[in-house]
Amino acid sequence: MQGRIGVQVPVTVRTFTQLFSCSPRGARLARRLVANRMDVWGYAYDSEASESVTLVVAELAANAVTHGRVKGRDFRVRLLMRAGEDTVRVEVADGLTERLPVLRESPGPDEEDEGGRGLLLVDALAERWGTALCTGGTYKSVWAEIRVPRPRS
Repeated sequence: MQGRIGVQVPVTVRTFTQLFSCSPRGARLARRLVANRMDVWGYAYDSEASESVTLVVAELAANAVTHGRVKGRDFRVRLLMRAGEDTVRVEVADGLTERLPVLRESPGPDEEDEGGRGLLLVDALAERWGTALCTGGTYKSVWAEIRVPRPRS
C-alpha cells in the first residue's frame, strides 16, 4: 500500500507593505494609501470595513510618529488578508522598542492626560490587538486584526 503525500493548496494572500517617513506627513500618507488599497481589494472608500481599517492605521501611524520616533528611522505599515478569511491584519512597526503602547481608560473631563486614548479606538474596532518585538529587538510592531465582510465582486 502506497502512502499518500499531502498536497498543499496555495492560499491567495493579499498584502500591502510600505515604509513611511516618521513625520505627520508620513502618517497622513499611510492613511490615504491604506484607504486606496482597501478600495483595490474591493472595499469602497466609504464602506465600514475600509473606514475601520483606515482608522486603525491612522491611530497606530500617529502613535508611531508621536511616541515611536527614532531619528533617521522610518515606520512601516503592513496589511495582510488571506483568501477565505474575513479579517485584515494591520501591523505598524517603529524603531522605539523601549516604549510599548498601554491601553488606558478614558480620562475624566477634568483630567488633562492625553496619552492612551487612541488605543481605546483601536480596541473598539479590532477583534484583538497587541505588540511584538522583532527578532534582534531593532523595532516593535503594534498589530490589530479587524473583522471585515467579504469584498464586493
